Amino acid sequence: MAGTFSSYGTRPSTDAAARPPSRHAALRERLDCRFPAVDEVFDACVDEAARALGPQALEAFIDQARWFGKLGRGAEPLLQFLEAWPGVSRLAGEACLAPLMQAAQAFQKSPNGPAIAPLLQSLPAVARRLRSPELMAQYLALAVELMQRTSLSIHGRHATEPSPSLPTFLQQAPALVGLVPLEGLRRWVMEGIRLHGAHPQRQLDFFGLVTADARALLQRERHGTLLVDVERRLELTLRGLWGEDLPLVPYPVGAADDAAGAVTQPYLQSDGLRLPEVLDDRAGVTAMQCYRAMLAHLAGHRHWSRPQVADNLSPLQRLAVECFEDARIDHLVLRRYPGMARTLHALHPAPDEDACDPVRESCLRHRLACLSRALLDARHAYSDSTLIEFVRRFHEHLQGCASSTAAMARLALEWAARTRRQSDQQALVRFADTRVEWRDDNRHLWTFIEVGDEEDTAPDPTPRRAPDDGGLPPRHYPEWDEATHAHRPDWVSVYDTLQPAGAAADIDALLARHAAEARHLERLLDLLKPQERTRLRYQEEGTELDLDVALRALIDWRAGAQPDARIHIDTRSDGRDIAVLLLLDLSQSVNDPVGGTGAGAAAGATGETVLSLSRAAVALLAGAIAALGDQLAIAGFHSNTRHELRYLHIKGFAEPWGDESKARLAGAQGMFSTRMGAALRHAGHLLSGRQADKRLLLVLTDGEPADVDVSDPQHLIGDAAQAVRELDRLGLYTHCISLDPRADAYVGRIFGGRWTVIDRVAQLPRRLPEVFLALTR
Repeated sequence: MAGTFSSYGTRPSTDAAARPPSRHAALRERLDCRFPAVDEVFDACVDEAARALGPQALEAFIDQARWFGKLGRGAEPLLQFLEAWPGVSRLAGEACLAPLMQAAQAFQKSPNGPAIAPLLQSLPAVARRLRSPELMAQYLALAVELMQRTSLSIHGRHATEPSPSLPTFLQQAPALVGLVPLEGLRRWVMEGIRLHGAHPQRQLDFFGLVTADARALLQRERHGTLLVDVERRLELTLRGLWGEDLPLVPYPVGAADDAAGAVTQPYLQSDGLRLPEVLDDRAGVTAMQCYRAMLAHLAGHRHWSRPQVADNLSPLQRLAVECFEDARIDHLVLRRYPGMARTLHALHPAPDEDACDPVRESCLRHRLACLSRALLDARHAYSDSTLIEFVRRFHEHLQGCASSTAAMARLALEWAARTRRQSDQQALVRFADTRVEWRDDNRHLWTFIEVGDEEDTAPDPTPRRAPDDGGLPPRHYPEWDEATHAHRPDWVSVYDTLQPAGAAADIDALLARHAAEARHLERLLDLLKPQERTRLRYQEEGTELDLDVALRALIDWRAGAQPDARIHIDTRSDGRDIAVLLLLDLSQSVNDPVGGTGAGAAAGATGETVLSLSRAAVALLAGAIAALGDQLAIAGFHSNTRHELRYLHIKGFAEPWGDESKARLAGAQGMFSTRMGAALRHAGHLLSGRQADKRLLLVLTDGEPADVDVSDPQHLIGDAAQAVRELDRLGLYTHCISLDPRADAYVGRIFGGRWTVIDRVAQLPRRLPEVFLALTR
């Protein structure tokens, strides 16, 4: 049902005056904007940002939000950024802010400024798939490149018309990054520009995946296993087998430049374990097994390796130390988990001993690969005497102990001195069959006393902060778009709030006023109250003898007839197991007085409103459910655009129906609008966690779904209908009780045949409990 204000972001003056001041007044002043819609969500967004960001990053967050508020494009980009960025930074790191701002500035300086809001809207869903600053930066750069290459120019120099395909691409981006690795997505985008860059409508069809060639080209880019799809299982492996609780951060895999494929080397960083975003099955080893081998090797380094000073070591010596230390870590891993031997042996290259020609190329990496294979596999076929000697000495170091990184360094330096050749200095280096797939680049193994040119001195990204569970950040839900037959991801922000309390005596007064309905309800409850035990007659086995049946059986036996053997009585429990969530529409229109004729007019004459009658009906129903022993929760909701849907908890499932619940019910007030679909999804999420034979979501509303930022009323009706279908798939039974006499036009589309219209609102206190009892009889 529509609210009482007519334009986006406006409020009734009484509500604005009653609103408490911001808890973050200094940051709100620094934001320097006057959009009323921002006031509603600013504190909650800053609270969530404070849990995810450090102090400096929080100030940068406010500064960039101020920039979005000054674009001259209304409140939408600012609201999108305030809601999206804390979650994006938690998922992909604070380092994503710079490339995001570069992309937004590029959009703003072109005719594509309106695409900033879709870019920000799609960002959380994209970040959930990419999860690293590098991947996010590449994605944003790809969006900018698409914008630049597809924007239209009438005069051939400067872009004068926006890109026709950019909004479509941004809408499809969350699904696209989940289907293909980022490098494959880039090739697909470039192919679409090459084929249809001069045809706006064909661009729309291509990037909207409407055409068969778009789907076929995208399918061609799909390969391997994406890290994000197996991340949860890998995290459990890391935690269960190694006791490590570190984030797994994907990094982009470049295009392959040789027959061996793209480089997929893991590495350690302060913000987590870096793994390639996609892996293919190879050498009879699945991508999942390869990921697990990488995790085991990285975890082994964290357990057993210690940094060494690298200043006085040559590149050859450092490569040798890394080879011996990697082999030691793999041996210790196999000592703990010997079942991984088949995977490691299959993935490790086995180069031929004479494959490298020292006259033509440097054979250093080839010799190290042969040594590494011999250290790992006792059944190697190499015959070099020096190699065999150092393999023996390596195993002697590990005999009965874990040895140490320093011991491996001494052994490696001796090997390097014994095996170095003049040809190792040649520019042409043999790389074939020298890369070990699961081993990292050992950047963690070295420490530098003096800063030089060889090491990476750039600071690590800011470590991710664990979320603070002291508050409840907004929960984001999708919204169904009837026009595209697809969900808009993370479209609605739902804020969980405990309903402020009123006076419990007000509810007691309402119950006294409706004493006649209460007496009628008691009579109905006497018929429905579950009995502790129910007697079952005609049982072959039971707890007592049924004398009437036993006597008839005795007569039949004496008369020569076959007696009935079912001469016992048994008992069974006859309890109810029902969980009910009553969801109240608390939009502005529930404050309207009750009109009509007869009883409705009498109720209106006494000052009754839809809300007061709803309170009375809910109180009667809550008392009835408490008497039946069913599980009950009560909540209300109202919305003020998709950025702010308030879900107000009145009574929890574990909370008894008493003065506290009555006080919160008395404090419920009607305001704003009704965005029903997201409220249904959130209520269904809470109800789905209850264990019961029947789970009932009862919705009490007095009008159709509507909100001030939606001009098409059919959009929110379609979204609510889709939400009901989603709840059906979860095994939740949804029933609507509508107080709108015109509900026949839309309520059937939303709830199917599960709805009841109460035309005479004054009868609500009597009818609501009756409807519930009929549904749970």
